[in-house]
This record gives sequence, structure tokens and C-alpha cells, in this order.
Amino acid sequence: MDHEQRVTLLHKMTLREKVGQLVQLATPFFKGASDQGEITGPMENMNISYEDIENTGSVLGASGAKETIHIQKQHMKDNRLGIPLLFMSDIIHGYKTIFPVPIGISCSWDQKFAEESARIAAKEASVSGVHVTFAPMVDLSREPRWGRVMESTGEDSLLNSDFARSFVRGFQGDLSNNSYNVASCVKHFAAYGAPEAGRDYNTVDMSEWMLREHYLPAYKAALDEGCEMVMTAFNILNGIPSTGNKKLMRDLLRGEWNFDGVLISDWGAVKELIPHGVAEDAKQAAQKALTAGVDIEMMTSCYVNYVEELIHEGKLNEETLNEAVSRILALKDKLGLFDNPYRFANEKEEEEIVLAPKHRDVARKLATKSIVLLKNEQTLPLEKGENLSLIGPFSTSTDILGPWSWKGASEDTVTFENGLKAALSSEKLPVAKGCNIEDGSEEQFSEAIRTAEHSDVVILALGEESDMSGEAGCRVDIRLPEVQLELLKEIKALGKKVVTVLFNGRPLDLREVIDNSDAVLEAWYPGTEGGNALADILVGHVNPSAKLTMSFPYSVGQVPVYYNHFNTGRPKEAPDAQERFASQYLDAPNEPLFPFGFGLSYSRYLYGEVSLSSTQLNASGQIKASIDVTNKGGMAGDEIVQLYIRDLAGEVVRPVKELKGYEKIHLEPNETKTVTFTITEEQLRYYHSDLECSSDEGNFEVYIGSSSNVNVGRRFELIK
Repeated sequence: MDHEQRVTLLHKMTLREKVGQLVQLATPFFKGASDQGEITGPMENMNISYEDIENTGSVLGASGAKETIHIQKQHMKDNRLGIPLLFMSDIIHGYKTIFPVPIGISCSWDQKFAEESARIAAKEASVSGVHVTFAPMVDLSREPRWGRVMESTGEDSLLNSDFARSFVRGFQGDLSNNSYNVASCVKHFAAYGAPEAGRDYNTVDMSEWMLREHYLPAYKAALDEGCEMVMTAFNILNGIPSTGNKKLMRDLLRGEWNFDGVLISDWGAVKELIPHGVAEDAKQAAQKALTAGVDIEMMTSCYVNYVEELIHEGKLNEETLNEAVSRILALKDKLGLFDNPYRFANEKEEEEIVLAPKHRDVARKLATKSIVLLKNEQTLPLEKGENLSLIGPFSTSTDILGPWSWKGASEDTVTFENGLKAALSSEKLPVAKGCNIEDGSEEQFSEAIRTAEHSDVVILALGEESDMSGEAGCRVDIRLPEVQLELLKEIKALGKKVVTVLFNGRPLDLREVIDNSDAVLEAWYPGTEGGNALADILVGHVNPSAKLTMSFPYSVGQVPVYYNHFNTGRPKEAPDAQERFASQYLDAPNEPLFPFGFGLSYSRYLYGEVSLSSTQLNASGQIKASIDVTNKGGMAGDEIVQLYIRDLAGEVVRPVKELKGYEKIHLEPNETKTVTFTITEEQLRYYHSDLECSSDEGNFEVYIGSSSNVNVGRRFELIK
């Protein structure tokens, strides 16, 4: 269908039919549907008629080839003009084959595997009838209290932007080819990851300078990669809810960035303009959202009930409605739905493709690349012949998929116990639960103590159950639940070696865990193959290489704590400095417990000195920054080498350092490799006070190291 044909179709549509294209309803509204979908908002009396359902443009939460084909076939009979439905779902970190949660994937710093995970998710979802995924979520966040950090890729805009591009390529690629892909929808526009107090749906208030410098780049990266859709954020931004924010959506997104794809609200967000206090009623909410450029209203009925009336009253222009409908029809056309309304949905292929062994293999490998070794005092990898026991509420739990693992099933999940037994080639692994997630009994503790007493090494599987993070999973206490800390201390008191493995969706306050453990692994929610991946790490089949993409605070009182902070006019010059009148806490360090970029290995990597090809850089030139890295350990491994730059004097204040490049290298024992980064003037640009993005002449420092803690570098000068 070309542009002319779409225009002709638009002219054939009644006003009511046009409005119907702007409506998205959950699966239960449609004839013969059995799948209730994943409900993330309130179901309510929406004043929706059968005629409205017949005119509806898209479905939320339907999947499975049989059901989607059935719904589409019935809809094509009922819709007067035969306009097919769009099927949309939250395919975040896997469809049936579940990969680590995105914060875990980001700790791999591996764009190739991130893209492959999205490609597999898209293949499984598309053959099951899904056309659009509400991913990637690229909301930069420095807020571990916020539950949705598990769905983000961390605190750095460069890394967020790189992962945004990788996920879009994996999910979507080129929609015109026959590659089992889905359209991607970047979310949540904008700055959803910076809610006050870390409370979901809460107020966001920041300068436009901060927004452009740190929070907007990843959205733009996704769109530059061809992302077809954008989802509005729940939050207000500088006083205006995103779903009704004309400046944000019309002026920036559509005007400055020239985005001509489909803009969709989040669940119920159009009607939420009323409790936000910017709309008196649903009618005004419809007017504000459509005027702002929101094409599809998800799961409220402001558009279907009031847009026609608003047009008749002259409060909305019909051309505004036509533009929205045209964008929706264009996406359906790009997906090939007018030629084949069922697209890739195929019951037979679904059985062969979904949860295929090769998909599970990728999930296992990516999980090993996502598990971060935080501490290791000559304890890991496990040695043959050691007496082991596995204790803790996650020992046998299948709740290791994490939030947004919609179609992931417990029966397909490799538990920690089963993975470790398989790796040890033995069923002789004493296991005790020890306690529940948030409570326990004397009997459970006693059993755990008895089990641990006969062990050389106790592996403790601790963490948060999945609904303690994710959407609406916000917490003010980001320590492990008290009962688990008590269990850890009781086990440590036995004098055994303790390996603590953590399952969680956010950075935690781990001081007590670190103090009472000989080794600590941050597993996140590792997905379908989580048990096997953890076993691969523990027994030494895989050398850990992951690095944190969010700082882990020393205390929740530091939050937000992040590596690329500003220096202040009274910086604390050193952690042990005694000067009182400096920017510091009296009862805690300024520094996080574990900084951005941190992660240990079973090998020890020695970094040489940074060398520069020149100490001067002109606007059209480049400098090569090089360093030698040597594996001084006895095991081959991968190291993520990180490049940071500091602008020593800007027109506005500049961070103490910023990530500007990274490279993963493989080193055999005693092998040395030279890693070289290219520095150009473009990398030195930033937003000035007039919101123009440019660089300044002057001095810069270059640091290359294993984490953001690196502080010995070389200086160069930019000359323009």
C-alpha cells in the first residue's frame, strides 16, 4: 500500500472509524480471546461499545499464534474496511526464552549479545503473533529505590545510547524483510528514570540543560536507529505530564527531531491527566493529549468518547486526527499487515522456534556475561573435592526470571540447585531453604545450620522476590530483608567459607553482605538458564567479566550517587581528608560502595600507563590514547577496558569524568594487549548554557582503566 492508497483509505473512513484507530484495548475486549495479558493498570468501565471494538486499531497483551490469528480473522470480518489490528506486548528481556533483566544485560557491556537477545525475543514473539514490543526502555536512572531500574541499562548516557541502538537493531532491524522481527517502541519519553524520592509515577523536575545533556541522548539514539514508536512517560516533566506535553512531543520529538512515527500513551496515562491536575475531565484530557501529538490512547476511553465531539465543537482540528490515523496506517503498512494480516503468526513454527535449544544457549552465555563478581577472597572458583552446601530462599526457586518475563514459565527455568548439581555431576548437594524472602522460622534456621556444619563452603542464595522491583516496586530500604541478613550472619559465625549469590533487580546496600561473605556474586535475575549460568561461573567454566552499570551505594542516604557527578566549589579532595568545610557526609563516605564500571575477575589485569599520540587536538584531527593490559592471573578471561575524559574548565561545570569509550578484550594468562582509543573533537562536545552543543578550547584529562575509579591519566589540549 503506497501513500496514495493510504490517503484513499483515510478518505473512506468515517470520523468514528478514524477515532477507533487511536484506541488500544486489552485482549479480553475481543471476541473469542482467552489470554488476559499482563495487567499493569486498572481495568474500569470504559463506555466501549461493540462498534467501538470493531473499529479499534490495536490490541494490548495478546499472544500465541492460534489466538492472535483467531482475533485478527474475526476482526477482519467485523471491520467495515478490513483494516487489520496491531498486536502489541511487553517483550522486554525475552518472550518465552528469558534473558537476564536489562540492568543485568547492560553489565555485560556486550552490544553483540544484547542485540542477539532482542533478535531471539523478536523471533519468538513474532511467530506467536506479536507485531510491536514496548521496548527498549532507555530511561537513564541514578535511583536504586526506583523499581524500574531493573528495566534500564544504568546511569551513563553513552552506554544507554549504545544499548538503545543494539536493542532496536535486534527487535526490529529492517521491517520490510522477512526476518521474524517486531517494531520497537522506545520508552518512556521523557526522563521517567528520575522521579523524586525514587517513587514510581512521581514528579520529575530538572533543567532543560540537564535533560539534554544526560537524559535525552538514549531516546535519540533509538530513533536514529529507526525505532518506529515512542511511548510517553507517566511522570510530569517541569510541571506538565508527558502525555499532555506539547512542547516535549510536538516541538522537540516531532519538530526538532523530525519523528514521524507512532506516539502511544502508557497504560491509562491520558485519563491520568485528570488526577495530575491539568485536565478537568476526560474530554479535556483527550483534547490535550491529541493536541500534544499522542496517536494511540492505551486502555482508557477519552479519545473514543470525546474526540468526535471536540472536532464538532471546533476544539480539535480534524487534520490533527487525520495525521494520527495516517501514522498508524503507515506502521501497519510497514509491517505488511494489509497484505498479510497474520504476518509471521504460525502455530507449527511457533512450536519449533519458541524456547529452541539454541535460544537457551544464548540465554546461558549472556547470563554468564551479566553476573558481576563483587568480592572474592581466594574462594572462587570452587575447588574439586570441597564439601558444599546450598542454602537460602533462592536455592530451589524458579523466581529468577525477574519482572517483565511475561511468557517465561517456572517449568522451563533452570534453578540454582539444578544448575549446580549438573555442573558438579553429582546429586550430593545438601540444600536448605534457611528462611523465606521476608520471614522465617526457627526450624528453617536450625535446618540451615545443620546443613552448613558439614560443609567447607556454604553457598547462600539470597535476594529480592521479583515483585519487590519492577513497575511500582519502589523501596526506601534497599538492604536485603532482615531475616536474610540474620541467616547470613548465623552461617558466617560457623567459620565456614561463605559465597553469597544475589538475585535482585536494583543496586542494593550490601555492606553487611560484604562484611559477612568471602565471595559475592551479583546475579541480578539471570533468566531461564540462570542456574546453569551461575554454575558455569562458580565452578570456573567461565571467568566472570561483567562490570556494573549503576553505582551501588554505601548507604541509601547517598542516593542519588553516580560516577559522573560535579566537583562542587568545595570538593573533598581525598576520602580520608579531615577538612570539615567540604562537600561531604559526617557519617559516611562520599563514594559508593561499588562504583560504576566495577567488576572483578578470577584473573588479575595489570594496566600500564596511558600514552597519547599527541598532546594537542584540533577540530578536524584525532588523538590515539593507548594502554597495555596484561593478564597476570592463571586463567584466560575477558576484560572491559574503559576510557574516561574530564574537561577541566567548561562554560558550564563539567563532570569529574565521563565514559567516552570501552572495549572488551580477551587475554590468555600472561598475555599483554595494547588497547587503543580514538579521541575526536566531537566526543568533547556538551550542552552550553544557551543549549547549543559544542566543545571548548582548553585542557582535558584522559583516564583508561578497569572502572570509573581510575584517577591517573594524561593531559591534552583542544585547539580550535
